[in-house]
Amino acid sequence: MAKVNTVKGVIDSGDMGFTLMHEHLANSSAGLPQVFPELMDSSLARDAGTRALDEAYSEGIRSYVDVTTMDLGRDMSLIASIAESSKVNVILATGLWLDIPRAIINGVAVDQLAESFIKEIEIGIEGTSIKAGIIKVATSEEGVTAGNELVLRAASRAAIRTGVPISTHTAAIERVGNDQVKIFEDEGVDLTKVYIGHSNDTDDLDYLVGLAEKGCVVGLDRYPGGFRGGFRVGLDWEERTLVATKLIERGYQNKITLSHDFPITFMRLPDQELARQQQNPDGICFINRIVLPRLRQLGVQDSVIETMMVDVPRNLFDGV
Repeated sequence: MAKVNTVKGVIDSGDMGFTLMHEHLANSSAGLPQVFPELMDSSLARDAGTRALDEAYSEGIRSYVDVTTMDLGRDMSLIASIAESSKVNVILATGLWLDIPRAIINGVAVDQLAESFIKEIEIGIEGTSIKAGIIKVATSEEGVTAGNELVLRAASRAAIRTGVPISTHTAAIERVGNDQVKIFEDEGVDLTKVYIGHSNDTDDLDYLVGLAEKGCVVGLDRYPGGFRGGFRVGLDWEERTLVATKLIERGYQNKITLSHDFPITFMRLPDQELARQQQNPDGICFINRIVLPRLRQLGVQDSVIETMMVDVPRNLFDGV
């Protein structure tokens, strides 16, 4: 079993249990919580995060991977205060999302950036003793830009050095996961330790099966999906669940896992947060309350659900 860094210390991968692999306790933008705190309500964010993890634990969720990077406004004091009071294992990420600082794109070499990721894994994040347990990278509909490639290659080298897995944000409809995989392969990354996120934004089974056949974990992690602000944005939760069922029918339950990519809060003021929360009142329990019962109705056995939600995350950290 692998050793996994969590906010409260190192655990064995075998102790992760039911795991949500792609989530966010609190999102904003780099520097915003520190420089303009009047624009947000950290107290509301702390209460919402604590309450959400408590509910999740009561419904059987045991580990929670928070892939909030510095450019997504990672606030270590807030995250630590939520995670340290929770029974849920909270695993944090190093790496970078899409808002890569210009100074990094224009002035930092791949190996330099890799060393920065390694420091957060082996020493601690932002001067704390809390160590990252996963590396987050991202590409958009544009494909792999020069900045993206810098981050992907740095993440690859850091992953090889430390043994931690890589988690990606990607544009599934445009099949951008394939472009990410090409870089990982070029760098010599073990693809069994790569998680390709947001893969249930598409029902292109050939694309999804191709990623699984490469050895990657296919993250079906956009729930509930369907509508935001009253507008249709891709597949709804039923369609996403059918994608999971079709992959299970093809025998890929050992390469897929479900999650939400649901920021519990954007740390915004109460009236702004309330409107967003109403779009998904079940929050990070949506899968437990809505999706898993539907899978059972569709004939999916509990043993398969355990494979997806317990074994697949553990195997990702183990590299199996």
